[in-house]
Amino acid sequence: MSERAAPFYCPYCGEEDLRPSEEGHGAWECAGCNRAFRLKFLGLLVRGVQRAGHEGDERL
Repeated sequence: MSERAAPFYCPYCGEEDLRPSEEGHGAWECAGCNRAFRLKFLGLLVRGVQRAGHEGDERL
């Protein structure tokens, strides 16, 4: 099993100085804005991904 992906930047201030938090799996701390946040994968969407220019794209 591979490691989980890490966030590239803080969702609140955009700073890139992030560290894993001691609060547990998926928890991160931002040194820029002094906030802590948690990331969680919820699952795959039933409808899947639609791409522009493909069948079923109603924007055309």
